[in-house]
Amino acid sequence: MIVVTGATGNIGRPLVAALESAGEEVRPVSRRGPVPADLTDAATLRPAFEGASAVFLLLPPGFRGPLAPVLDQIDGARVVLLSSQGVGTGRHPSLFEDEVRGSGLQWTVLRPGGFASNALQWAESVRSSRSLAAPFGDVGLPLIDPSDIAEVAAATLLDASHAGRTYELTGPVSVSPRDQAAAIGEALGEPVRFIAQTRAEALSSFTEFMPPEVAEATLDILGTPSPAEQRVSPDVARVLGRPPRPFSEWVARNAVAFK
Repeated sequence: MIVVTGATGNIGRPLVAALESAGEEVRPVSRRGPVPADLTDAATLRPAFEGASAVFLLLPPGFRGPLAPVLDQIDGARVVLLSSQGVGTGRHPSLFEDEVRGSGLQWTVLRPGGFASNALQWAESVRSSRSLAAPFGDVGLPLIDPSDIAEVAAATLLDASHAGRTYELTGPVSVSPRDQAAAIGEALGEPVRFIAQTRAEALSSFTEFMPPEVAEATLDILGTPSPAEQRVSPDVARVLGRPPRPFSEWVARNAVAFK
């Protein structure tokens, strides 16, 4: 039996579906789901993790750790941790990865880059004015489709040969904000106007929903990504035996959000 935390999110939902399609017994876990558990409250986790052969750990926003009390509730199951590309590039601390690796459990670490689904931040403006505003309009990053993350997670949960490995997950090609506007417009069948923001304008927008230091770090990645952050990783293809999905495919599946 496989436990999936964060089971109601844009990775958890397709992950549960993929595991069930493979014939696996799945226990979806979320704060307010059928199996309630809270990773910030270790006392709620023992019943959720009981009997698991593998656990997918998706840490909630704002989780500051330590992770050890969570790992202590996992009795011998393999752990697949959703981390971030930023750990590998040095942008983010490695605390949670270090705890998992030092836990004595079998582990796999997934490090996705920027999500294609972050484009949903523009859904309202595209619906209302067929426009989107962003800084660094011509700077591209290889955005990853959350469904690809879910499929890689399913593969690593189902196959113990992935234990001890770290996978960096990206899309197949770098996509700039201007490219994203064009792809959304193509999916809608009408143009979407790209509006260039200054860094200061973007910072003002970002700090409405994230701390200032996180907003600054995010803008650093978007504006001056390192070669490592712009690199297309081969790991999705290695695990799944096919290339990662392009941004245009994610938009086509989610076009209704922008109509």
